[in-house]
Amino acid sequence: MGAMAGPDSEHLAAMRVEYSAEKDGCPDLDADWLDDGWVALFRKWIGDAERAGIAEPNAMVLATVDAGRPVTRSVLCKDVDEGGITFFTNYDSAKGAELAATPYASATFPWYQLGRQFHIRGPVTKVDPRVTEDYWSKRPRGSQLGAWASQQSHPIASRAALLARLAEVSARFADVERIPVPPNWGGYRIAPEVVEFWQGRENRLHNRIRVIGGRVERLQP
Repeated sequence: MGAMAGPDSEHLAAMRVEYSAEKDGCPDLDADWLDDGWVALFRKWIGDAERAGIAEPNAMVLATVDAGRPVTRSVLCKDVDEGGITFFTNYDSAKGAELAATPYASATFPWYQLGRQFHIRGPVTKVDPRVTEDYWSKRPRGSQLGAWASQQSHPIASRAALLARLAEVSARFADVERIPVPPNWGGYRIAPEVVEFWQGRENRLHNRIRVIGGRVERLQP
């Protein structure tokens, strides 16, 4: 199948978005925005992204470590509190193996249309099984069946083979009203060792406010 030509190197180098307070209609991010804590501001920013119509405003780029090398992928944040950011996955997936070997991660929420980002990094722990059970019970049945069907991150011959596995699982649980949580599936929480709020501004003099060790401080861009 043919494809249109993409941008050349000169075009790529020239790609640029100009940020400004006038453009985003928002005052300058400052330390006092965190007077009620980082969680309150984070929740507000996700809400702003949702109201702006941004697709999957709770999506984050999660970075883990594999043999000393970074690996990233997008996952969905499913909860936040003072203890950190929670997401769910297959514990036998690539990210699960990486977190078992190096239980530390970072995540970035890029809300490009708003000219904002949020970053968190810290140690990672599995959530209590009761937390997993509560979230699992609220997932669509199709997503539950998919979690049982997929050996996440492992090779498979074709999509047809994957759909065949789904059909097998669907038949297995056809008469089961409440599908159980797979034994290798659950949640992780990234503790807020460091969090940072970023707001784009003109001349690349962006606003960056970091919380580390209980201190709220402005960083140079």
